[in-house]
Amino acid sequence: MFDTMQTIHQLLETYGESHKNTTNKLIHWICVPSIMFSLAGLLMAIPNPFLAEKSFVLNYAFAFFVWAWIYYMRLSKVMFYGFFVIGLLILWGNLEIFKALETRGKLALISLAIFVVAWIGQFIGHKIEGKKPSFLQDLQFLLIGPAWLLHFIYDKLGVKY
Repeated sequence: MFDTMQTIHQLLETYGESHKNTTNKLIHWICVPSIMFSLAGLLMAIPNPFLAEKSFVLNYAFAFFVWAWIYYMRLSKVMFYGFFVIGLLILWGNLEIFKALETRGKLALISLAIFVVAWIGQFIGHKIEGKKPSFLQDLQFLLIGPAWLLHFIYDKLGVKY
C-alpha cells in the first residue's frame, strides 16, 4: 500500500521540497489542521447502524485515526505520540460539536464547508509556491502533511523523532 522503505526523515524532506514558500507554509499551518478536523467531522457524520450514536470510539473517524496511528507508529514512535494526542483532540472536538448540533447532517455540512475552503487554500498555496501538492506524487503525503507540521514543533522543543 505505502512504500515503507522510506524513513520519516526522507518523507519529510520530500514533502518539504514543495513547501518552501513562506506564504504556502502559513497556509498549510491553517489548512492542514482544518482538513484533518473537518475530515474527522465528515467521517463522524456517516451513520452506521452497528456503531453507537455520538460515541467517541464507535465511529468511522475513530477507525480512520486508528489506521493513521498505525501508519505513524511504523514511521516513528515519537511522531505517533504527538499525532495520537492530536487525533484524540480532533475526535473530542468533533464529538462535542456533534453533540451541540444534535444531527449528523449539520455536522456534515459544517465539516464539508471547512474541508472545501481548506483545500482551496491548499491549492492557492501551491499556486503561490509554483509546485504541485506532494500527494499528487504519492498519496501517503496526505498523512505526511500533519507530520511535517509536527516536526517543526518537535524541532523547536528539541525532540528527536
